[in-house]
Amino acid sequence: MKRVPYINLAAQWEDERAELLPLIESVLASGSYVGGEGIDRLETAIADYCDTRFAVALNSGTDALVCALHGLGIGKGDEVITPPNSFIASTAAIVHVGATPVFVDVKPDQNLDPALIEANLTSRTRAIMPVHLTGRIADMSTINELAARHNLYVIEDAAQSIGSKWGKQAAGSLGTIGCFSAHPLKNLNACGDGGFITTNDEELASKIRLFRNHGLVDRNNVEQFGMVSRMDALQAEVLNYRLGRLPSVISARRQNAKVYQEMLDPEFVYFPLEHDCEFNTYHTFVIQIDKRDEVQQGLISLDIETAIHYPVPIHLQPAAGCLKYVEGDFPATEHQAKRILTLPVNQYLDESDIRYVAESVNKLTSERLLP
Repeated sequence: MKRVPYINLAAQWEDERAELLPLIESVLASGSYVGGEGIDRLETAIADYCDTRFAVALNSGTDALVCALHGLGIGKGDEVITPPNSFIASTAAIVHVGATPVFVDVKPDQNLDPALIEANLTSRTRAIMPVHLTGRIADMSTINELAARHNLYVIEDAAQSIGSKWGKQAAGSLGTIGCFSAHPLKNLNACGDGGFITTNDEELASKIRLFRNHGLVDRNNVEQFGMVSRMDALQAEVLNYRLGRLPSVISARRQNAKVYQEMLDPEFVYFPLEHDCEFNTYHTFVIQIDKRDEVQQGLISLDIETAIHYPVPIHLQPAAGCLKYVEGDFPATEHQAKRILTLPVNQYLDESDIRYVAESVNKLTSERLLP
């Protein structure tokens, strides 16, 4: 019986050690740990990769969302449309700036359902925040058309979708602003927290650059009260290096996903297919199955690691009690939360690993669901 890890950061380090160590040493030897040329290089490279005019490096994906909202002037009394099946950061960022998250249910592919947005718009709605969950872009054509008609900002929560595309457009270039995470578990990952925004709006980029550094225009003059959300130079150097490797990471994950799609039994296992307009990067590979918890336990017994993203929807979290949502408000999200299971898809797995997982899932689901 072989072990299949969900993630393998140790393998990534061994793979990169010889090239990455000298880069890390050069930063440490420089004595320049905040700001500097490495940050500038990363911002230029990220903007080029995402096909936007500007990128701003920050210290987390959560701060990217907070800075985006702040930069757009969204705050107390405003509402932001977003799905309830994301990681908590998307909703928390809205709350942190004093605005109100307004949840809209999702489609079978787990992304925001544009058909449900308009009924939830009010005079206080300022923005739509779609979440490109799992590395799959939300229906940005419909979302952007609706936003333009109602004069709304579009904030892409692209934390899981660096390199993903909708048609020929990259994640982060499809809305008013894109917000990314470089957390260690992401496809483009730092050795700690990190994040960045992308935009074509020069004024917005400038506001966020000012805001991330206390609002300082120079060492002694503060134009506005800001926060500390600078990416450190060490993480920037790691990301500069790993950005060059990202195409191969995405290619390996897409190949692993293709094997799953070919092997998993659609009679028992649901997974959304990739449409012609989509290029998915498979930050995660999420299936939906009945008796999920039993199947997951069966996989654990076979030494296959899995995860669940996310078992408790945001509207049912204790922190969201003030929003007054109750169970049953978002039936698609709640139904999926009981059935979703994330299979290992990382780039250090080979085809035999993926086949072993797929065969095990097929066997376990059929055993538990057939009479």
